[in-house]
Amino acid sequence: MVRVRFAPSPTGYVHIGSLRTALYNYLFAKKNKGSYILRIEDTDQKRLVEDSMLNLIECLEKTGIAHDEGPTYINGALIQKGEFGPYIQSERLEIYKKYLNELLDNKHAYYCFCSKERLEEVRENQRRENMTPKYDGHCRNLSKEEIDKRIAAGEEHVVRLKMPEDSIISFYDEVRGDININSDEVDDQVLIKSDGFPTYHFAVVIDDHLMGITHVIRGEEWLPSTPKHVLLYDAFGWEKPTYVHLPNILNADKKKLSKRQGDVAVEDFLAKGYLPEALINYIALLGWSPDVNEEIFSMKELIEHFDVKRVNKSGAVFDINKLNWMNGEYLRKLPTAELARLCAPYMIETGYVTKHQLENDFGYFEKIVDAFAEKMDKLSDIKTEIKNLFEYDGELTEEMKEMIQLDTTPVLAEEVAKKIEKLEEFNPEELKKVFKEIQKEKGIKGKNLFMPARIIATRQMHGSDLMKIMSILGKEEVKRRFENFREI
Repeated sequence: MVRVRFAPSPTGYVHIGSLRTALYNYLFAKKNKGSYILRIEDTDQKRLVEDSMLNLIECLEKTGIAHDEGPTYINGALIQKGEFGPYIQSERLEIYKKYLNELLDNKHAYYCFCSKERLEEVRENQRRENMTPKYDGHCRNLSKEEIDKRIAAGEEHVVRLKMPEDSIISFYDEVRGDININSDEVDDQVLIKSDGFPTYHFAVVIDDHLMGITHVIRGEEWLPSTPKHVLLYDAFGWEKPTYVHLPNILNADKKKLSKRQGDVAVEDFLAKGYLPEALINYIALLGWSPDVNEEIFSMKELIEHFDVKRVNKSGAVFDINKLNWMNGEYLRKLPTAELARLCAPYMIETGYVTKHQLENDFGYFEKIVDAFAEKMDKLSDIKTEIKNLFEYDGELTEEMKEMIQLDTTPVLAEEVAKKIEKLEEFNPEELKKVFKEIQKEKGIKGKNLFMPARIIATRQMHGSDLMKIMSILGKEEVKRRFENFREI
């Protein structure tokens, strides 16, 4: 049975790259009727961020990536579901000690007492000699007596993996094929740190084996570390999982996506009003090519089409414009009432729409959303549209001034103000009738009719349906703007 895991560290927000890793694991598990496990790798105690595990789990749940096993919160209480726990590494320290002793007894690992100062000096000398910085094996051959003496004296130490000398370490990766690396190029990795906590490289192998992980799907940044993991599997005599190393997600400069170049936190995208379904759809296509010529996929469809053999080797550029387009497609498929409900918090933020209106006149929210839906790429875009509509300020362009100064504009403004005063129902349908009457009675047509009217009503030359916008502004405000059009 297929078993995969997503194993993040609770050190802050969920990165877009991490979300894609979780998604690919989830899709692969569901496609193969397997299990998707969430494991929290919190052995780097110095980097832990308070509440980040809660935020991480909530973020995954919001985006529809639900794990079958692992930690979760129910009514605010942390529980761990599954038969292979604990699923939080800091609760597995006794397990790691058992396997560490086995490695030490079999001479696959050794104690190292080198100070940080000595290690930095060694690496600096290696850099000057144009060598790959790595541990020089200074403590590899210490006698048992010396080791025991130094430990008894309380000397700080770590435990390192003993890499074989000049050996070829081979493994197969589903994306990159056969990979062969000489062991001399690989460092004697620290397995247990001086604080007694395991490093990622040690704990990940122990946990993946004990949890029955069949496929390791992770970012390509872990590819250079895989020989160390392969060696550990061999040292224990365990069957290795299948490896799938995913290409990096790149920014516009073709460099790895980083918070230094802008937003990369999933919660930031959600807060701006990107729908979870759209974000998942877009991220799925960053590094994977579906077997059909389509771009819009539901989660169910992604599961149906996902195949790791179609994961690309090269990095994929995160294109915010493409995400905006895709999210806009999702928004416009929503019923107006649902879209209005999602937009409501952003509309209230502007101060031009109140919570009282939401509770007592939801139809008003629907009218606003209906008017601007075609222009929205994300939910928060509604704020800009509302501010432009109600603030009614800003300099007119020369072209806009020319349209206002047409000989027909004063007649147009006067007729609009006069006719809407008589309207009993102030809605788009009745407003259309007003403009048709003006067109017929005064002979003002086309651009000379609608362009000045839009500029007077909105101070913009282009935009959403003018009749819908005017109905949102309300009868008195529209009448006032047309009566005072010379002041704009």
